Amino acid sequence: MTVEEIIAEATARTDLTEIGDASVLDGLARLIDAYQSEAKLTVQGLAMKRETLIANMAIRMQVEDWLARHPELLERPIDKPLFVFGLPRTGTTLMVNLLAADPARRCFLNWEWGAPMPPALPEELHAGPRYEAAKARSDAALVHVPHIAAIHFEEADSPSECQFLMTPSFCAQVYEAQADIPTWRHWFLHEAEYLPAFRFHKRMLQALQHHVGGHWTLKNPWHPLFLDELTTVYPDAQLVMTHRDPAEVLGSACSLMKAVRQMYSNDVDLKGIGESYSEIFEIMIARADAYKAKHGQDSILDVQYADTMRDPMGVVRGIYRHFDEPLSEEAEAAMLAYLAANPKGKHGSHSYDLAEYGLSKEGVHERFKDYIESYHIPVKD
Repeated sequence: MTVEEIIAEATARTDLTEIGDASVLDGLARLIDAYQSEAKLTVQGLAMKRETLIANMAIRMQVEDWLARHPELLERPIDKPLFVFGLPRTGTTLMVNLLAADPARRCFLNWEWGAPMPPALPEELHAGPRYEAAKARSDAALVHVPHIAAIHFEEADSPSECQFLMTPSFCAQVYEAQADIPTWRHWFLHEAEYLPAFRFHKRMLQALQHHVGGHWTLKNPWHPLFLDELTTVYPDAQLVMTHRDPAEVLGSACSLMKAVRQMYSNDVDLKGIGESYSEIFEIMIARADAYKAKHGQDSILDVQYADTMRDPMGVVRGIYRHFDEPLSEEAEAAMLAYLAANPKGKHGSHSYDLAEYGLSKEGVHERFKDYIESYHIPVKD
């Protein structure tokens, strides 16, 4: 597997060749090398990774082609996009789903990351062949990997992580989540240039809003890693960061990483997951703190997971007040309806054991003591 083979296969599928900013091929080359030299993938796992890379390259080509044929789309702004982020497992999914119930908002939908082009017509957001294909995949997940669905489940037309706007730039955390690739992880965390990925992120949104606009409302737990680049591309972005007991965060996140990596490898290092994600979360917190130090404490609105669980609508109203956005009666009614239809644990319960990952509640609380105290995060003894 080589970069040239990935591009050639994507071209064979699309009859396209233009990939835009070629600097993103550095991340692709590093991914290919890491998959083949250190990921310990099964034969099937490596084949699945190859397919993912081809599919993302094809999406990149299709987006660039659409924009080349409709250059006026690049003149349409992305005004005040709202980004929900925070350490994984801190309530970002619930929050973005509530916000998505507001008909004035536009979200990046689950089915769109797999087949974004051509941009959806209004009637295609929640229907049509692409939606049905994604629904079949979601339904299959409930049957074949119910343990993953219990941890994290997305309906075909519910908001998805906008890191899938970055995967065609081969600079997104999901690649590391699916495979143990230390050299690529180090590059991604410490060496990667994030601006090309965010520039494509915006280009893709500009293409997607061709027929259906609205106030873009996005979520990706990993955005604390690159807030400076995000706000370079989106200078008027509205930023919301969620917070939760880091022992619960790590236990839940490590459990999810275990389940995902076992789909691609028969040799998953659980203690390695515990240590690497402890490190990644420290970096995320440090970078969010540095962003606040540079841009002001009110540059990010902080939201407690405990408050979201206790009074989700109260938290939502607080977000609208903070950004001086109108919350219509229609939107509030839709949000309440979403809550009623989606109780916690709808797709099963999620249990985990920190010890399985070489961690303990006491150790995590000590390691993240400053974070807990700085953000006044409720923790369980």
